[in-house]
Amino acid sequence: MKEWISGRNPVYETLRAGRRHIFRLLLAKGGDRGGHIPEIIKLARTRNIEFEEVPRTQLDGLASHHQGIALQASTYPMVNAVDVYNRAQELSQPMFILILDEIQDPQNLGTLFRSAEAVGIHGVLLPFRRTATITPAVVNASSGATEHLLVAQVNLAQAIEELKAAGAWIIGLEGGEGSQPIQDVRLDGALAFVVGGEGSGMRSLTRKMCDHLVRLPMHGQVDSLNAAVAGSIVLYMALQARERKR
Repeated sequence: MKEWISGRNPVYETLRAGRRHIFRLLLAKGGDRGGHIPEIIKLARTRNIEFEEVPRTQLDGLASHHQGIALQASTYPMVNAVDVYNRAQELSQPMFILILDEIQDPQNLGTLFRSAEAVGIHGVLLPFRRTATITPAVVNASSGATEHLLVAQVNLAQAIEELKAAGAWIIGLEGGEGSQPIQDVRLDGALAFVVGGEGSGMRSLTRKMCDHLVRLPMHGQVDSLNAAVAGSIVLYMALQARERKR
């Protein structure tokens, strides 16, 4: 199957990652050639991809925020869970995995993917149902970070059991009763973080399977953070802990 990816950063990262088959590259006639456009053209030529200059209205029919560029590519290359597990071993690093339990908003999913890629996560696990998947909207929301990640759809309960057997601690981000301050939990070993859905949080089975439930300190008037914001903060706290240990 084919899909259209638009926007300068998403198109650039898709070409740079080189994980998808590319069919067409469209540029708006007379459009601005700043940003990543020169690099995109260079990458396209390196891969023998010819670009077409088309009226801007043609791009308007493909995406609302195309920034004068669109790339027709194969759908996102999902991987198997074992590819995610093996990544840490290949890099000789403690396991660092993100589990997203029913995140359904594409913007939140894209934000979490962008944060996960930035901190060097080894892979992301999604459930089979009740989740947003990697659509062009999610690629755009991640600014193309999806293209450099290993993402697998799995049975979460089974995956968590496999991660535990491999020596990883399962840390659930949960602000409710039974959670403990995140600063009281070690974050420098083999970890898999679980971030639940925007409204209901983690499913009950997922919650029960966590080794620790943690909450972020809150000193303002609001009592919670957006799932993507909270998840991103936790990932950076873990990155700091891992870097201190190294």
